[in-house]
Amino acid sequence: MKYNFDEIVVRRGSNSYKWDATEEEDVLPLWVADMDFKAAPAIRKALAERVEHGVFGYTKVPDAYYDAIIQWFSRRHGWQMEREWMQYTIGVVPAISCIIKAISMPGDKVLVSTPVYNCFFSSIKNNGCEIVESPLRRKDDLSYEIDFEDFERKCADDKVVAYLLCNPHNPCGRVWTREELARIGEICRKHGVWVISDEIHNEIVMPGHRYTPFASVNDDNRRCSVTCVSPSKSFNLAGLQIANIICSDAALSRRIDRAININEVCDVNPFGVVATIAAYNESEDWIDELNSYIWKNYETLKQMLTLPITPLEGTYLAWVDCSSICEKLSMNSEKLEEYLMEKAKVYLNAGTMYGKAGEGFMRINLACPNAVLTEALKRLHACFAEN
Repeated sequence: MKYNFDEIVVRRGSNSYKWDATEEEDVLPLWVADMDFKAAPAIRKALAERVEHGVFGYTKVPDAYYDAIIQWFSRRHGWQMEREWMQYTIGVVPAISCIIKAISMPGDKVLVSTPVYNCFFSSIKNNGCEIVESPLRRKDDLSYEIDFEDFERKCADDKVVAYLLCNPHNPCGRVWTREELARIGEICRKHGVWVISDEIHNEIVMPGHRYTPFASVNDDNRRCSVTCVSPSKSFNLAGLQIANIICSDAALSRRIDRAININEVCDVNPFGVVATIAAYNESEDWIDELNSYIWKNYETLKQMLTLPITPLEGTYLAWVDCSSICEKLSMNSEKLEEYLMEKAKVYLNAGTMYGKAGEGFMRINLACPNAVLTEALKRLHACFAEN
C-alpha cells in the first residue's frame, strides 16, 4: 500500500477527546467516531503551508472550495450539485439543528430510524420537537432494513414534518440502495415530510457496496430533501469543524441561512477550508486505500470475536450483538460498557446510546491500526472467556 495505516500515532496526551477521556493510560479507546490515522499527505501539506503564512484572521471561503466539492461529488458519486444550493457551517450536527429549526415549529415531530446516531435525538429535542422512532428491522443475515409499513404509518402523522436519514447508517453500517432511497423519497413526498439526509460517512464504503446521495436518485428526491456532507469522518478532520448543507429549494435555503445565523454557526476557520480543498482535489487514492484497510480490520474482528456481528457495508463502525454476554452477566449495555472498560481495559459504545433498539449491542470503532484492534480484541476475548 502507498499509505501506512499500520503506523501507531501516540494520541494520548494530545488533548484527544477519544484517548484522553479516561485517566487510566492502559485503556484502548474504540468508541467515539474519529480515526487514529494521520490525515492524507496532501491535507497535511496544505495545512502546513497555511500555518507558515502565520496570520489566522476571519476567512473568506473561495470559489476553489465550492469547485472542489462539486467536482468530487460529480466525479465520484454522479451527483451534479449547483453552487447556489450550498451553504457552509461548522459541522453536520449544527447543520442538522439549523435545518430542523428552519423546517419545524416547537411541538412538531421528527422521524428517525433506530438505532441511530445519538446526536439526532438531541438535535430534535433542542428545537422543541418530538422524536418519533421507526425501528429498523433485523434480518436473518443480521443486517438491517427499513420496515416500510411502519415507516409510512409514522410519516402519515400530520405532526411529522421531517425524516432524519443516516446514509450510510450509523451504527448499523447499512449503505442504503438506490431503490431504498427512492422508496423513502416517495413515501415522504406523499405525506409532505422533508428528508434531512446526514451523509457524513459517505466515503467509507466496503467492497460490493456503493454510496448513493439521497438527492441524486431523482429530481423528486432532490426537491424534498436537504443533505449534509463533510470531509470530517472520511478524512479524519473532525477537529477542523467544517460541513456543508446542500438544498435546491431556494425558499428553504433562505430559512436555513437564517437559522445558521440565529444559531451563530456561520463562520468557519481557515484550516477547514484548505483541508477540504486538499481532501477532495488530491486525496482520492488515500480514501480508496483507507477503505481497504477498514475492511481488513473488519475481517480481523470477525475472526477474533465470536459474537454475532452485523455485516459492515459502510462506515468504520462495527455493530456487535452482545446480548448473550449481557444476559450471562445480568447487565444492560450501559453496564457492559463500564464492565469492559474496567475488566478488559477497552472502551466501547453501549448500544443504548443509539436508542432503545440498541439494547444488547456494542459499537466498535475499527479506524485504528490493526495491531491496536488486535490487542483490544484479545482483551475482549479473554474477558468474555472468563464468563
